[in-house]
Amino acid sequence: MAQMKSVVVLFALCLLAPLIAAKSTGFQPCNKKADYTVKVTGLDIDPSPISRGKKTTFEIAASTNKAISGGKLKIEVSYFGFHIHTEDQNLCEQTGCPVSVGDFLVSHSQELPGITPPGNYNLKMTMLDADNKQLTCITFDFSIGFIAPETLADI
Repeated sequence: MAQMKSVVVLFALCLLAPLIAAKSTGFQPCNKKADYTVKVTGLDIDPSPISRGKKTTFEIAASTNKAISGGKLKIEVSYFGFHIHTEDQNLCEQTGCPVSVGDFLVSHSQELPGITPPGNYNLKMTMLDADNKQLTCITFDFSIGFIAPETLADI
């Protein structure tokens, strides 16, 4: 009977596996026709999958054709299409300022609360210069499943 129970639990976990993982689906520019001063070339999320209650670092690889002396990152999060969170971060705290012409990295860390509900999320990141002029804007989707990945290790 105990063996049958283990098989049922294992089978249920296999069915839920696609819902458990949180993953990035890639990024898109907010406006595909815009000629942004800052060109985003890559997005790395660590850890992947994203876990509730754990610090997640978003590292954005970009390049600029103009030096940047300061500014901010505006981060907006939506859940199933509903806006749920906005925050502004000092650009110089996320990358060294001034940012020279060429390639650079922007790194932002965030801990998702343990009570973060499962589902589909969208993150929009807008980079603004010191004069509040938009330098770039990207969006990307990610999902958080019903079971945190570290919970599986306990089963």
